[in-house]
Amino acid sequence: MGIGDKIGNAAEHAGGKAKEAAGKATDNEKLEREGQADQLKADANKVGEDVKDQFKRND
Repeated sequence: MGIGDKIGNAAEHAGGKAKEAAGKATDNEKLEREGQADQLKADANKVGEDVKDQFKRND
């Protein structure tokens, strides 16, 4: 995984955490769920990149 991908995934995850916290603070369930979804997406992207890295190492 390139450094740009790692930074992008970390930023997306952090943004999701912030969105989730804002949703909790304002009692906005939709915003809270969006934040959770953003975090899941970032985590899934990281897993996908990690799998690609493993295949590259094994070649």
